[in-house]
Amino acid sequence: MESEVTIMQDGIISIINSFGYLGIFLLIFIENIFPPIPSEVVLLFGGALTLSTSMNVPLVIVFATFGSLAGAVVLYGLGRILKAERLKTLFAGKFGQVMHLKPEYVNRSTRWFSRYQNKAVFICRCIPLMRSLISIPAGCNEMNIPLFLVLTVIGSTVWNTALVLSGAFLGSAWESALPYLSQYSTVAVIVCIIAAFGYAAWKIFRKREKS
Repeated sequence: MESEVTIMQDGIISIINSFGYLGIFLLIFIENIFPPIPSEVVLLFGGALTLSTSMNVPLVIVFATFGSLAGAVVLYGLGRILKAERLKTLFAGKFGQVMHLKPEYVNRSTRWFSRYQNKAVFICRCIPLMRSLISIPAGCNEMNIPLFLVLTVIGSTVWNTALVLSGAFLGSAWESALPYLSQYSTVAVIVCIIAAFGYAAWKIFRKREKS
């Protein structure tokens, strides 16, 4: 497993070295549709390259954000066309296996969207895995497209800016941030689960209180 991660990371670095801004756009676009690709590596390394190449921080952020938006639009479109049940069936088959997408991901993201609506689109852009999948229930629920695009751009810009600036600050030591981001991912998921249970408990309490 570790060797697979190393190979993927080396491949990401090679693509960015070869194609620069376009490589960042394509990798972030694919990462939004194919969650196993780590955006952390793309953004941190992209930021680090601004210290040793002609690339600059603002353009790295811009291309990464456009990549995020393009990927989000694809998943929004899938959600709007196929709806949740058909997507779960799709993810349960060979497509889901190839793309590393599971039916329960649809359930998880749908629950988040139904509880937090517009806020979920913004907040989840800063949570690994959920940052991609939240676009699906937004499409399934036919969320207002201009609002979806605006919230996606704002949330993606926050995430991309934080990581690109971190990469630019760390320079050649950019990989040292990866363990901390992995811990952040774990904590973020735990917080999301606690928040979901807390919200459900609050709804049950309010319902009983009214009755």
